Amino acid sequence: MLSSLAVENFTVFKRAELQFEQGLNVIVGENSTGKTHLLKLLYALMAVSAEEGRKGDRAPSDTFLQARIAEKLINIFRPEDAHLGRLARRQQGRNRSEVKIYFSQTETSFGFNFASQNKSKVVMDTVPVQWLANKPVYLPPRELLTIYPGFVSLYETYNTDYEETLRDTCLFLGRLTRRGRRETEVANILDPLEEQIGVVSERNGRFYLKTGIGNMEMPLVAEGWRKLAMLSRLIANGSLMGKDLLLWDEPEANLNPRLIQKVAAAILCICAAGIQVVIATHSLFLLREFETLLKSSKFQHVDRRYFALSHGEDGVCVSEAEEIGRIDPLVSLDEDLLQSDRYLDAMMP
Repeated sequence: MLSSLAVENFTVFKRAELQFEQGLNVIVGENSTGKTHLLKLLYALMAVSAEEGRKGDRAPSDTFLQARIAEKLINIFRPEDAHLGRLARRQQGRNRSEVKIYFSQTETSFGFNFASQNKSKVVMDTVPVQWLANKPVYLPPRELLTIYPGFVSLYETYNTDYEETLRDTCLFLGRLTRRGRRETEVANILDPLEEQIGVVSERNGRFYLKTGIGNMEMPLVAEGWRKLAMLSRLIANGSLMGKDLLLWDEPEANLNPRLIQKVAAAILCICAAGIQVVIATHSLFLLREFETLLKSSKFQHVDRRYFALSHGEDGVCVSEAEEIGRIDPLVSLDEDLLQSDRYLDAMMP
């Protein structure tokens, strides 16, 4: 399980430390506060460890990791000229980035640093004793089912500007669905989604949504439904169930409120099934839906933690708490609340 992440002088952060819960972790903040950067950093580090562990041909070593970590960060963040040092926080004076990631299994934790002049290698501060067992799943704000046909082959054959997270998630989507009777925990999550949108299927490298009127090709399906279909596919083929961590950037993007309710419930079902979830959002509706559902008997046992990111005088600041009302400042909600006030003023005679 992911325990914590500490960064210093990384992109927009001068210094930040996040302590994660086993269940739901929500990163809240307005645009440009680094929500996506945190998710991508978590994914890059965990993916490197799990990918190398799956190969099984080498133990962790300083020499190997200093190049491999840099390569993954570059492929995911896509800094200009593939220069790792551009991920160091832009400032006068000290410009060395430090990153530490900790897990409940301490043997898999590690840390490193790099300076703005380091192009393709990091300096290892702590080398893990063993690799992680499972690779996390990363979901970007946009759906990927429509770009899936031929995307992995395109990515691996040509130089593109696409992030490696898209390739990795497409590989998960392309896994075959499991046969036989669904396990109870899978059915509890998947059945409500399929009742809402239909059943996702794949044929000849293309995805379809089976509804009451037949199979409909994904480009003709509403984008909000395609996002739910992507989640449904990952659950049905086992890519998500049994993993240690789901990272989801703006799950509410391009969804109407009714579908956001379905997504919130599905995320909490995933948490209840023992999977750690970290999401980034600036949706007041999604946050309220989480709070409502977490008070129900079905989800009240799910651990949760909220992180609020906001611009300070010296970079982005992070506050965290177990209750949404206790993180301050909750910048992402300001405009929603102000709009409510403006609306009420405008409606008054």
